[in-house]
Amino acid sequence: MLGGLTGFSASSSQPQPGDMGTRMLNSVATQSLRHLFTQAGHLEVDIRCSPPSKLLQGTIDSFKMRGQDLVIRREFHTAEMAFETDTVALDVGALFAGKIRLKQPTQAIAHVVLTEDAINRAFEAELVKPRLSNLEAPALTRLSGGEPVSFRDVHVTLHPQQQVTVKAVTDLPNRENVPLRLRATLAVQKRRRLCFADASPDLAEIPADIRPLSQLLSTALLEVLNAMVDLDRFDLDGITLRLNRLETQGQQLIFSGYAQVDHFPGMV
Repeated sequence: MLGGLTGFSASSSQPQPGDMGTRMLNSVATQSLRHLFTQAGHLEVDIRCSPPSKLLQGTIDSFKMRGQDLVIRREFHTAEMAFETDTVALDVGALFAGKIRLKQPTQAIAHVVLTEDAINRAFEAELVKPRLSNLEAPALTRLSGGEPVSFRDVHVTLHPQQQVTVKAVTDLPNRENVPLRLRATLAVQKRRRLCFADASPDLAEIPADIRPLSQLLSTALLEVLNAMVDLDRFDLDGITLRLNRLETQGQQLIFSGYAQVDHFPGMV
């Protein structure tokens, strides 16, 4: 299903000579999409319209975008992101003004690849760290004598079949550097949330005298993580991502799903 997204060729991504309308749309779309990302190592757009005269009716056959080494909001790195739509209806008047404006929202097949390294760097992002710091959930403050609790050095290791290991460290008033370990299965919840399912504390490497404490804190960390990863927090301008499935391959986490495109970035 995703072969069309990952199989761009030099010939398919270049409009034919003389196809000025498609060439203009490719250029405008590429520049517009670049504004979604703080950084884009490579961005490729392919708009298909055959015959080209269909543009005068405001219709294109398909739109494809593939980007690599993308950075969202300065801190979130994506190894690869791709979209592919079917037929799209465009505002003809906007086309003549050199803009791409949808007559109605459209959906696209979506493909996103994250690396293990990027996932772990995200835990140090300024948008994420406050969600791990000075937490006052009752399950935590009961263990800390009423003091807020912070988690640090969070690290996720990807394993086959969507399995992960999560490690972290926390400090309590009477005990510093409490190690936390758990194993879980990554899953998609309601198409917009990434959750750590079927989780269990991994106490094999935890000193025996703090295993009960580590187990309780690991369970509390799990609740924090499951409340964090909501795709709505990372929506791109005009594009809403929804997930159908995910899989781990080596040190990569691969998502497939769809994107609803309400408008082209910066062209409302």
